[in-house]
Amino acid sequence: QVHLVESGGGLVQAGGSLRLSCAASGRAFSSYAMGWFRQAPGKEREFVVSIGQSGDSAYYTDSVKGRFTISRDNGKNTAYLQMNSLKPEDTAAYYCAAGASFRNRAVAQYNYWGQGTQVTVSS
Repeated sequence: QVHLVESGGGLVQAGGSLRLSCAASGRAFSSYAMGWFRQAPGKEREFVVSIGQSGDSAYYTDSVKGRFTISRDNGKNTAYLQMNSLKPEDTAAYYCAAGASFRNRAVAQYNYWGQGTQVTVSS
């Protein structure tokens, strides 16, 4: 069992930055790939980015490439999502999740989820 808690969301103007954190407790954090997903009102939860267990591999959805950066600190049991050049269309609740492989991009492929943190980007 892994318990995940996100933080760092908030209201920011377009072009601004936010850094989300995902703190994990429970079973070995370093044994899980970590993913970030987001869900806007009225839309399905969508994949944003994932990172492998060692932090050496990552996969980004096209819409965030060059703007978002995922990282992890296994010593601190924490994953991060640095979001730069934010756009109004990035507005959503952001969720971190733990799973088996960073190559997985489907919601059903991730076993553990945080409660989400809201990111709102004003134009």
